[in-house]
Amino acid sequence: MADALRVLILGDIVGSPGSRALFFGLKNLVKNYKADVVIVNGENAADGFGLTPEDSDRLFSAGVDVITSGNHIWQRKEILETLDTEDRLLRPANYPPGVPGHGFCIIEKMGKRIAVINLLGRSRMGISGECPFRTAKKIIQKLSSRADYFIIDFHAEDPMEKEALVYHLDGMASLVFGTHTHIQTADERILPGGTGYITDIGMVGPDHSVIGSDPEQSIKRSLTQLPIKMEVIDNMPLICGILVELEDGKTKSIKRVREKGL
Repeated sequence: MADALRVLILGDIVGSPGSRALFFGLKNLVKNYKADVVIVNGENAADGFGLTPEDSDRLFSAGVDVITSGNHIWQRKEILETLDTEDRLLRPANYPPGVPGHGFCIIEKMGKRIAVINLLGRSRMGISGECPFRTAKKIIQKLSSRADYFIIDFHAEDPMEKEALVYHLDGMASLVFGTHTHIQTADERILPGGTGYITDIGMVGPDHSVIGSDPEQSIKRSLTQLPIKMEVIDNMPLICGILVELEDGKTKSIKRVREKGL
C-alpha cells in the first residue's frame, strides 16, 4: 500500500490579517504538518472582498498549490484575466457557460494526480447557478481516468445542502469540504464509502472578530438594521483548516487545524 498523501487545506483568507498569516507562517505549517499539498480558499484576501492578481501570485509563491474561491471572486475586475490564464486559480464550476476561469484543475504530487473541484451552493446564496450535484458527478466522471483523488471545495451557506452533496458523492469523491461561513465546524468524519467531509473549514483571518469584521460594526448593523459596510479588523490572525490523509482514492484520516498566526 502506498504512503498516504497529506493535504493541508486552509480558508477563507480574510484581508490583510489572513494574508499576512500565510505569507509568514505557511512554510512552518507545511513543515509541522508534513503536508504534500496545500489548498486555500482565497476569495476574500483583498481587504475582505475578492482577490487581486498580486494576491494570487504571493499565495503561490508562499507555497500554495491551488487557490479555490466562491461568490466573491468577481469583486475585483483585475482578476478576470488571471482566472483565464492561471489553471490553479479556480472559480466555482457550476457558473453558467461563458464565465471566465476554470472550475477544476489537476495537479501532480508524490506521483499522484489530484483533481481539485470548486463548487457553489444554491441555497441562501442569492445566486442561481447550475446544479452543483450534477456538475460534480459530471466532472468526476469526465476525469475518472485522469486523476487518483478528487477533492471538492463546496462554497455554500446551507449545512443541509453541504451534507446532501457529500452523501451524493460518497465513494466517488475523496474529500468534500465546505467553505463560505468562516466558522469552523466540529463535524469532520469519513463516510461509509470512504469520502472525507467537514461542513466548514473556517477562515484564515482575525481571531477576535465577527467572521473577520470589526465586532462593533457588526453589533451596530444588527441593532440599527442599517446597511453598514463591514470592514476587516486588523488584529492577531487565526489559521483554520483541515489536514487530510488520502490513500487509495479515499480519506484515511481528517482532523481540524486551528493555529495562531503572526
